[in-house]
Amino acid sequence: MKKIAFMLFSLGSITVLAQETMPDMVPAMTEIWDPEVAVVTPGAMPSNAPSDAVILMGEGVNLEVEWTNEKGEMPQWAFENGVATVAKGGGVIQTKRGFSDFQLHVEWRTPSEVVGESQGRGNSGIFLQGIYELQVLDNYNNRTYRNGQAGSLYKQHAPLVNVCKAPGEWQTYDVIYTAPRFREDGTYFTPPTVTVFQNGVLVQNHVSLRGPTEYIGIPEYKVKPHGDGPIVLQDHGNPVSYRNIWIREL
Repeated sequence: MKKIAFMLFSLGSITVLAQETMPDMVPAMTEIWDPEVAVVTPGAMPSNAPSDAVILMGEGVNLEVEWTNEKGEMPQWAFENGVATVAKGGGVIQTKRGFSDFQLHVEWRTPSEVVGESQGRGNSGIFLQGIYELQVLDNYNNRTYRNGQAGSLYKQHAPLVNVCKAPGEWQTYDVIYTAPRFREDGTYFTPPTVTVFQNGVLVQNHVSLRGPTEYIGIPEYKVKPHGDGPIVLQDHGNPVSYRNIWIREL
């Protein structure tokens, strides 16, 4: 048995108040059995959805089941064999459901025919909760401002590395997102945080966002309290394609 002494420090003197005994530790004392960890069946490949995921886009899933345009109408993008492609002028598409904390898998492809440069080449974006943009862009031998290239949290965090594949090749984003919590005055109690793997490589390591994505201006000046929000895919005028999108609520 081990004895533990409880002591009171007062005016430089030490007074022993009491002594209690603690039994010797054994492994079982720190083993937690219940509740049992839930079982989730993983996909056959890392890109395949696990059993608890919501399939947002894929072969055999009609686009209008999970997606709409900004007006709540049928999406105007081209859709064939599970692949949705931006139709210039068709506007954004967004999920009918709202999400908070999640794991998100997205596959995307910029056009094989190279047109334009910098931000004008294979541009689109994935907005988390409809507010915070993860940039989609063709940055294979195509330089632009570092906090606006593929893998960036647009105008806030540049990617750690550029791992873009060649135009026309499918690429992947795997995202871990924690939604913000707000104080009563509307400011962040905890800001949104994002981790991103692009093509299996870490490009954002649990970064905190300052506020909503802004093209012009300082993001924290525009913070507004919000709850669940959709996943939004941007129409930036380039025929970027998406497929195999799934999400797990955390």
